[in-house]
Amino acid sequence: MVIARSRGTTEFPAQVQLVLAANPCPCASPAGDQHCTCAPAVRRRYQAKLSGPLLDRIDIRLALAPLSAAQLTTSTEPATSSAQIAARVAQARAAAARRWSADGWRLNAEVPGPVLRRAPWRLPPGDTADLRESLDKGLLSARGFDRVLRLAWTISDLDGRDRPGRAEVSEAIQLRMGESHAR
Repeated sequence: MVIARSRGTTEFPAQVQLVLAANPCPCASPAGDQHCTCAPAVRRRYQAKLSGPLLDRIDIRLALAPLSAAQLTTSTEPATSSAQIAARVAQARAAAARRWSADGWRLNAEVPGPVLRRAPWRLPPGDTADLRESLDKGLLSARGFDRVLRLAWTISDLDGRDRPGRAEVSEAIQLRMGESHAR
């Protein structure tokens, strides 16, 4: 882990995975829920407690909608087993390790942004048009831009693809911006 400050940079022998959970407002009702009693200003003030620099370091923002009793008890979709998910993740990590091993990296998360933005790893302009537009509009920082690229590579690896395309970049943007919802 690297800590950078104005007077210098220090590297610590650690890898950190930070997982955060937060309610969308003080009353803890899901966003847009009819039972929420919070005024819009109260919601904004509550959400503003997380600073921009902290939020800029969160790669995936996912809103989880509550399940109804009917959804929970009548699901007809077979659940994916932990073993199946573990195998898929192992294959994705192996693909990333093969791709980056010549440069000394094992994971997409370890690859510096400048490397992803130059040949041979730079994605075609058509695949990154939405990403560049988000940066130009100020919706993403330069750090966010690079994190979206890393996330797109990870999505591509999980899907068994050689490199991300427009769909993977779009999915990564949605996950980064908190526009994806899951149940």
